[in-house]
Amino acid sequence: DYAKEHLAQLQEKAELIAGRMLRFSVFYRNQHKEYFQHVRYPCPRSPPRDHLVLTGTAHGSPTSGMLHGIFFSCNTEFNTGQPPQDSPYGRYRFQIPAQRLFNPNTNLYFADFYCMYTAYHYVVLVLAPKGSSGDLFCRERLPQLDISSNKFLTCCVEEGELVYRHAQDSILEVIYTEPVDLSLGVLGEISGHQLMSLSTANAKKDPSCKTCNISVGR
Repeated sequence: DYAKEHLAQLQEKAELIAGRMLRFSVFYRNQHKEYFQHVRYPCPRSPPRDHLVLTGTAHGSPTSGMLHGIFFSCNTEFNTGQPPQDSPYGRYRFQIPAQRLFNPNTNLYFADFYCMYTAYHYVVLVLAPKGSSGDLFCRERLPQLDISSNKFLTCCVEEGELVYRHAQDSILEVIYTEPVDLSLGVLGEISGHQLMSLSTANAKKDPSCKTCNISVGR
């Protein structure tokens, strides 16, 4: 696993290609219909479980296989400012207002930067409510980011309201470290395609990319 100082080096590399910041308003998660049915009703004799939970991340991050959390996206289409209608993960999308997951009571951490033999680069961030078990885990292992001033994902108060922005030129994978109640958001079907080429399931990092690799002395 990368040590904290190695992650700081990766963070610097990621900042170089992050691009300008675009506004957004929701976090979202795409999956197949069956996934959301299972989340709500895990088995016939179990009570409804209206929250999302998964475990583990990929690559060399200290979070790999260790951190409980839920992957969300927040990237938007440049021309509409809305989440893209295509997804690599399924045609059903859960959307939740950004302030439900990200606010002044949340800490933000940098966890990884990688590509998979493509022109796309991914930045993995962690959102953890302050004082939570996920927050304590990340505090010891990951570089912490200023939520109002960083190159990837920001939450700022402007004219009395929380305003959210994400980096334009990186695909952000945001891990939220607590269960999320489905009643706090909206579940629906997207109109676009399932683009498997963008999937990071079973991802393998390109070790030859000079943009997102560092030397860790081994």
